[in-house]
Amino acid sequence: MNILETRGLTHDFEGLKVITGVDLQVAEGERHAIIGPNGAGKTTLFNLITGTYTPKGGKVIFKNKDVTGARPHQMVRLGMGRSFQITSTFSRLTAFQNIRMAVLSKRGIRFNIFRFVDKMDDVTRETDEILKRINLDGERNIPASGLSYGKSRSLEISMALATDPEVVMLDEPTAGMSVDETHYAVGLIQRLTEGKTMVIIEHDMDVVFSLADRITVLHHGEILASGAPGEIRKNPKVKEAYLGEMEI
Repeated sequence: MNILETRGLTHDFEGLKVITGVDLQVAEGERHAIIGPNGAGKTTLFNLITGTYTPKGGKVIFKNKDVTGARPHQMVRLGMGRSFQITSTFSRLTAFQNIRMAVLSKRGIRFNIFRFVDKMDDVTRETDEILKRINLDGERNIPASGLSYGKSRSLEISMALATDPEVVMLDEPTAGMSVDETHYAVGLIQRLTEGKTMVIIEHDMDVVFSLADRITVLHHGEILASGAPGEIRKNPKVKEAYLGEMEI
């Protein structure tokens, strides 16, 4: 059963077509990668699905419900979490405080200065458990701005997952990471997304083939091919489109 679909999705920026009639299907529990060159429309597609942009045409279907035009906070409440291409943690807050914000969001608790969140022992306990799972318990009280790039990205991925989404959308989670950081991030993603549906944009083909059950290739705003990793490796259209540009 598909948990997420787009049907005839289109979008443009001042007449420049970016997404053209995209029909995407993501099965429940699937790890689905979206690949393609810069300018293919991958992040725009994510923005349309997660509510950052409103499509010019077509539909977004999530859990058999038409959610076209729903705002990002509404998509979170429906069970969709997202990380971004650029790290989007709260730089002045500690690693603990960042994760706690996500835990509070999941519980429907609005943070404000009148709430004594430090006295919410169950929230503190859950936050510390997450930090331990991602090996950031040693950096619990360090501001996000003081973390290494790899750890900051891991923190952001964990924030997206701390809301306990049914579908997690990861936009280039290993971008800018070293080889060691990438290896760690892949293991982290595998652990944290176990039993969940994941959709990932990624340029690193080693990461894609390590994580994905299914791959969709986006080219000039259209789906060029979609299938299992082995099918995508052998697809002549994919080979032609990426000749000299990416190794698959």
